[in-house]
Amino acid sequence: MTDYSEIFGQEGWLASRIEGFSHRPQQQEMAAAIGRVMTDGGVLVCEAGTGTGKTFAYLVPALMSGLKVIISTGTKNLQDQLFHRDLPMVRQSLASPVSTALLKGRANYLCLHRLDNTLVEEIRLTREQLEQLKSIREWSSSTKSGDIAEMSEIPEDAPVWPVVTSNTDNCLGQDCPSYSKCHLVEARKRAQEADLVVINHHLLCADLALKEEGFGELLPDADCFILDEAHQLPDVASNFFGSTLSGRQLLELARDTVTEYHKEAKDTPVIIERADSLKKCAGDMRLAFGLETRRGAWSEVADNASVTLQLERLTESLEALAEALRAVEGRGKGLDSCKERCELLLHRLRAQDDEGEDTSIRWFETSRQGFRLNRTPLEISGIFRGVMAQHPAAWIFTSATLAVGGSFDHFSRQMGLEEAETHCWDSPFDYPHQALWYVPKGIPEPNSPDFNRAVSDLSIPILEASQGRAFLLYTSHRALQEAADYLADKLEFPMLVQGTAPRTELVERFRELGNAVLLGTSSFWEGVDVRGEALSCVIIDKLPFASPGDPVLQARIDALRKQGGNPFMQFQVPQAALALKQGAGRLIRDERDMGALVVCDPRLINKPYGKIFIRSLPPMTKTQDADAVKRFFSHVATQV
Repeated sequence: MTDYSEIFGQEGWLASRIEGFSHRPQQQEMAAAIGRVMTDGGVLVCEAGTGTGKTFAYLVPALMSGLKVIISTGTKNLQDQLFHRDLPMVRQSLASPVSTALLKGRANYLCLHRLDNTLVEEIRLTREQLEQLKSIREWSSSTKSGDIAEMSEIPEDAPVWPVVTSNTDNCLGQDCPSYSKCHLVEARKRAQEADLVVINHHLLCADLALKEEGFGELLPDADCFILDEAHQLPDVASNFFGSTLSGRQLLELARDTVTEYHKEAKDTPVIIERADSLKKCAGDMRLAFGLETRRGAWSEVADNASVTLQLERLTESLEALAEALRAVEGRGKGLDSCKERCELLLHRLRAQDDEGEDTSIRWFETSRQGFRLNRTPLEISGIFRGVMAQHPAAWIFTSATLAVGGSFDHFSRQMGLEEAETHCWDSPFDYPHQALWYVPKGIPEPNSPDFNRAVSDLSIPILEASQGRAFLLYTSHRALQEAADYLADKLEFPMLVQGTAPRTELVERFRELGNAVLLGTSSFWEGVDVRGEALSCVIIDKLPFASPGDPVLQARIDALRKQGGNPFMQFQVPQAALALKQGAGRLIRDERDMGALVVCDPRLINKPYGKIFIRSLPPMTKTQDADAVKRFFSHVATQV
């Protein structure tokens, strides 16, 4: 059995080989628990407070186990950080011979076949996209991995990427003329041969959902799954165990059909006519929902005459295109692929109008130019439990935010893990000394029309005391915009507002400025790591309850109520407590950090459920005295 004190101890391997490494008993205990579950089998659900060093705590036993291990992270950015920074550091420190691989979803790899197709399609690209395409072509001749993350100068969401990458709908598989040089195939091959593979939750769930997005033969061979940032899994899994039909999928089908027509069936112009008809129907379908962007339950539009009419026309258009493509079946692999995609989208469209069983939620959402028709499982616990049973292995779920008031019941119920072993390791940080938690007196209730203005007015003297250096986190875009407009000429510090630049750029500027105030919504509540004095204050406008108008949330609330449960206490409060925990977690990121957390919501004090939120947060010193905040920052200033 491994003696983890030799590795994590004050004079252990890691301390002697990694500069700045410090012994943390919680980290050592976590590594030992993970190592035991990896050896004995079973399921472990564990929370490791900020600063525990959970990444090293699972990497060490993973590298020493001799098992085939799959590590899944929450996002592609975390995946890259884990594979390119943390994993090599630990592997080198342990002198581990374990082979490793990085695997992402197919849309992250350049598709050489689709790149070749752009020679036909260039006429439909903008000038900017043509310049980007030129850069991509130059890069394509030198890249070994084909990972589009290498092209950092082109934004991840640039419209040119779907043109030169594939998805499950348009990939030709082994019939592709570029199959022998396919970057995705090579990445999967490396993953199948490696001892340890780093993936992300989207890829994991897509593969578990049997959508062939992932690595096929790799999952059955894994001895252990380690799922980091596991609090994101319920939402990700819900998306992948459901189905979606989008305007973008329809337009891509029409575009690819035209491209393949020019290559394989120029003598059948009806294909062009029907592809063009599909494009028009997709646009008309978007207009049928109205001009505003929104999301809602399907029942809201099921009886709308305009939506019903366009659904019929879209169905007819897909049927007509499928018929034309069947007529040229066997003419070429590209056209055959388009036929299969057309039939799949037709099946999803018909399913959207089919009430069927009450185990799924039908809903829609519209963006400025697009739309999505969705079916989402009402609950995924049974589904996830089933796929785990199909892959017998050690399963480890970890995050800094899984427990609500010290209990894992909420997460375990969602994922079907009621029988799992659970552990919670507190943060090693000295929160009572390092952090002050302030809930102001006399602030209006969040539903008051004066609430947003009151939060802004309250923030001004706090920001003066903290000398800027703050995140202002909001639960809605509207509240953020109102605050940005109101504070614009009232602060003497640089103000950065979500939406004015990409998130990574805003965070980098925040670090560099050193006294900035950053206003953000949900995407800044987690996954943002700013250490040191640049972030010394986090102000949160109110408890982050999800919008009651969200169709998926509403359906789950209704289902819980029908079962005789209390959806507010069983679902809404735990979800909000975890979200608050994430937001509060932005403040103290290092053992030398000092800062104040301000939560401007009186419900923390005057509602019985406020205690659940309080018990879920680190043990900061608490106050309702505004002067205590000023004294705290004065004290911090004298220590610097």
